[in-house]
Amino acid sequence: MSKSLTHIDSDGSARMVDVGAKAETQRLAVASGRIAMSAKALAAIRAGDAPKGDVLGTARIAGIMAAKRTGELIPMCHPLMLDAVNLDFAFEADAVRATATASLTGRTGVEMEAMVAASVALLTIYDMAKALDKGMVIGEVRLVEKRGGKSGHWKAEDHRA
Repeated sequence: MSKSLTHIDSDGSARMVDVGAKAETQRLAVASGRIAMSAKALAAIRAGDAPKGDVLGTARIAGIMAAKRTGELIPMCHPLMLDAVNLDFAFEADAVRATATASLTGRTGVEMEAMVAASVALLTIYDMAKALDKGMVIGEVRLVEKRGGKSGHWKAEDHRA
C-alpha cells in the first residue's frame, strides 16, 4: 500500500491518523451549500410562514448539533472539542445558501465539521419545507476556506458563500 494514504496502514487496513505529536494551532473552516426550491417555498421561508415553523432557526441549530457529532458520523474523523460553529443563510433568486464556519484550537482541522454542519442545515431546510416543495435540490456543498495547521491558509478561487 502507498505510504501517502494517511488513513491506510502498511497492511492496507483502515486506521485513524495519530495526531498526538502535532502542534495545537488555531484552525478554522468555512463550508457552503445551497438548496434550490420553488418561489412559493422560498417566499414562505423568507416570511417565516412555513408549515413547520422557523425553518432557518431550526436549520441553524441542526447544523451546529451535527458539527459537534461529526466524529460519530464520519468513520476516520477525530471527535473534536469545537470552540465555535456558526451558520449563516442567504437568500438567492431560487435558493437558500447555507454557510457554516467551524473553529477550534487543536491538532487536526475542522473542514469536515463545517461541511457536515452545512449539509445537515440544508437537509433540515428540506425537512421543514417539504410540504411546500418536495422537489427541492441540495447541491454545491463544498469547502470554501480553511486556515491553520501544516498546510496553512487555503481559499477556493470561486468562493460564492
